[in-house]
Amino acid sequence: MGEYIATHDPAAVSAVQHAAAALTRDGLSVGTCPNCGVPLIGDYCAVCGQEKNIHRRSVAGILHDFFEDMLNFDSRIARTIIALLVEPGEIAIAFREGRTRRYVPALRLYFFVTLIFFLLLSATNLAIIQLEIIATPAKTMTDAKGNVYYTNPAYVADDPDTKQFKQYVPLKKGKDGKPEKHYMFNSQFFFFAPIGTHHTTLTKDERDRLDSLKDMLNVNVDTGKPRTPAQKKKVDEEKKKVTGWVERNIFGGVKRIANDPAALNGPMTVWIPRALFLLMPLYALLLAAFYWRQRKDFYFVDHLIFSLTVHTFTFVGLIGAALLAQVLSGETVAWLLFFAIGLYIFIGMKRFYNQGWLITALKFGTVSFIYTCFFLLPALGGIMLLGFFGDPFG
Repeated sequence: MGEYIATHDPAAVSAVQHAAAALTRDGLSVGTCPNCGVPLIGDYCAVCGQEKNIHRRSVAGILHDFFEDMLNFDSRIARTIIALLVEPGEIAIAFREGRTRRYVPALRLYFFVTLIFFLLLSATNLAIIQLEIIATPAKTMTDAKGNVYYTNPAYVADDPDTKQFKQYVPLKKGKDGKPEKHYMFNSQFFFFAPIGTHHTTLTKDERDRLDSLKDMLNVNVDTGKPRTPAQKKKVDEEKKKVTGWVERNIFGGVKRIANDPAALNGPMTVWIPRALFLLMPLYALLLAAFYWRQRKDFYFVDHLIFSLTVHTFTFVGLIGAALLAQVLSGETVAWLLFFAIGLYIFIGMKRFYNQGWLITALKFGTVSFIYTCFFLLPALGGIMLLGFFGDPFG
């Protein structure tokens, strides 16, 4: 008993002992808990929770416990799914109120949903994003002398910021003496489309023109001051380094995407779950800052659980978006996803923090703007750059 008292609450042990003594005086038989050794005064130990009947000699009892636990677990998952989908903020509210046994823990739920999302992508061979480069022939004009020019898209009439650009740029002539074709290169995004359904449509001439763009590099590092031969050599070396980096990374990335529209998908699949997991505490910090006056009622862990449920629902929304993208356009799916997540967070904040609709709307808008513009979009942009330049960590 001394060992037990040393590791458990002495007051709880004393209360159980007094209750057992009272039952003994009334002529009732009191056993001891096989797990911790304190008097056992019910079907379960009042201190450690050990069950009195362990069904040690009954196979039927073991099977009964197994199926009962499975049914309880299944019902817990069902309650959690319903709460997550149709009761925004309920899981966070239950955690704050101590009703934790009803639902799957928020962190475990997050990992489970993200696992389902990426297993879905793998099983269906869907890419989060694919980027196809499209070439469009530039508009041309011919002057009275027969010289051919293409219209510069960077030039905008009546815009002083574009005065440095020429409106019409002469086309270079090829070996045959005819003006070369000039193309404008644009990109088109595809979300949640099967890998392999989008291929490059660039012709050989368009590919050659895209590859020749690197010849237009002109890195100017000239300070305008006279230089010695040694200084000129050093400047040329620096220019070569900069030009080489741009050619290797910028034009290398463009060429990689031109050859494989799904080139960005690999790094995004790897890094998006990591980035969002790291961003969750930042979202919780934003919530804590905007609900600072309620700090006595809401601890940081409360904000963190709410952030977990929001990001979990985001992945649920992505699962739905991946399925809807098979029958609807990517743009439509993106807007539906944006609206669903926004509405869910707004209602969740209203229910969880229990403030008025107007103040909740103001806080929701401000928190969402800060989080999206300063945390989420930069993180996603950085992930796309990893894929564009070639993920050095992949």
